[in-house]
Amino acid sequence: MQVDPHAPELVTNDFVAMMNASRMCVLLHDAETKRILWANPAACDMLGWSVSELRPLKANDMSSSAQQYDRVLGRAWLQEAVEKGANRIEWHYRTRAGRVIPTDAIGVRVELAQGPAVMVQFRDIEREQEIEQELRLTTSYIEALAHHTSTIALMLDATGAVRFATDTALFLLGAESGQTLGQLEHYGKLLLDGCPSTWDAVIGRADPVTVVQMSIPGDEDAPVWLEGSIERLNNAGDDALLMILHDVSGRVHEEVRRKRELQQENYLARYNAMGDMAMAIAHELGQPLAAAGNFLAGATRRAEAMEAVGKLSRAAAAQLTFGIDHAVHQIDRASTIVNAVRAFVGHLEHVRQVVDLGEVVSECLYFVRLRAKTAAVEVVVRQHPDPVPVLCERVLTGQVLLNFCFNAIEEMVACPPDRRHVLISIGLDGDQGVLTVDDRGRGVRHDPFAESFTSKKHGSGIGLALSYRIITRQHGRIWAERRPEGGSCFGFALPLAEPEGNAASLRGNP
Repeated sequence: MQVDPHAPELVTNDFVAMMNASRMCVLLHDAETKRILWANPAACDMLGWSVSELRPLKANDMSSSAQQYDRVLGRAWLQEAVEKGANRIEWHYRTRAGRVIPTDAIGVRVELAQGPAVMVQFRDIEREQEIEQELRLTTSYIEALAHHTSTIALMLDATGAVRFATDTALFLLGAESGQTLGQLEHYGKLLLDGCPSTWDAVIGRADPVTVVQMSIPGDEDAPVWLEGSIERLNNAGDDALLMILHDVSGRVHEEVRRKRELQQENYLARYNAMGDMAMAIAHELGQPLAAAGNFLAGATRRAEAMEAVGKLSRAAAAQLTFGIDHAVHQIDRASTIVNAVRAFVGHLEHVRQVVDLGEVVSECLYFVRLRAKTAAVEVVVRQHPDPVPVLCERVLTGQVLLNFCFNAIEEMVACPPDRRHVLISIGLDGDQGVLTVDDRGRGVRHDPFAESFTSKKHGSGIGLALSYRIITRQHGRIWAERRPEGGSCFGFALPLAEPEGNAASLRGNP
């Protein structure tokens, strides 16, 4: 850069004089504490306080009381200016007289002799908006707006018929330039405050301006969401309305995603509350289960004694022993589940147990087929030719499989007899073992693990919520999807176990 040697040298006082003469409002904040260090006359005039009066004020003393202008948010955007060097925001200041002024504020980090600071430059954009509204009334601006901007603008009459649309608006509406556009409601749905509305309701709120939203059918059943304002323009007795819209589809889709996450968090919160209940129940069930086992053991010995003295026939004794043995087996399984629940709720961040998914299926198959038999559902198992060892908790992983199968069987009850088939499959996907349960029912409308955990009229969603938690805490993934040929597929994948020197054989690789 060349410097003119004849130019006068500016001193510090010259810069202060220029800053004082500027009509741009300036506030100087300390970078660390965010307290006000200085303000130029323009800022003092707008806010109605002197520099000495501004210094002790906090954000809530000189900002709008609306939630989006909370002190915490004000400090946060100042801190971002400190860290990034600059930051911009629309901020509503409140004057000493109580007037709220919308401003365009820019925070810039500056290095002063006493340390870093944030210089906030802001201007009253309310006045600019008034000027802009006046300019919009001119024909030349409307023509430029129509062909040289991405703004979505529409001119409508009092009946809701579209008189004029910018090129961007025509593209979104799927219309051609020069054609008669007709009623706005033919192109999409109008919304007020996020709720479906009518043209009459919208025009009734435009006094003279109101916020409006609109959804237009888009590609792949994903609507385009628009948001903006509609303003009544009284021009020579002609009741016309100007609608300015912006595409906010990205924000709406993000809100939908966050809503689904909150739904999932709500179910998982219910699961966490159940954790304490599970620990208490598991603790209390131990003694009655043991006592029941002892009583059955006593009954077995009594039956044997009665058979020995001839008071009970051998056939009757065999039937009685058979029933008691199966009851003991169920009690032992209940004890195993209780112990597994206690271990799961207590700690399961690092799973060390190596289990073959085929064995998990084999252990659960008796209970699955028992339930399927009463519903006349055929259960088919497609085993992997080799063992599929994964890192998981055996009993609880089996409970996930049971939950999938029982849901599939319940779905099959509503289907014709020739469609009542459930397929359990075991396979590999990279470094994960995969287990899926397929049915031929109506098919899930969406992934229940992404939105909500149940669609049953009286369901709580806890079964799928627990399944989700069991699999994800074991560092796996879980899903549900509609099958192309009809029905649903529920599945989960867990990390494969890889003992040293034998990883290939465990995966079944040649």
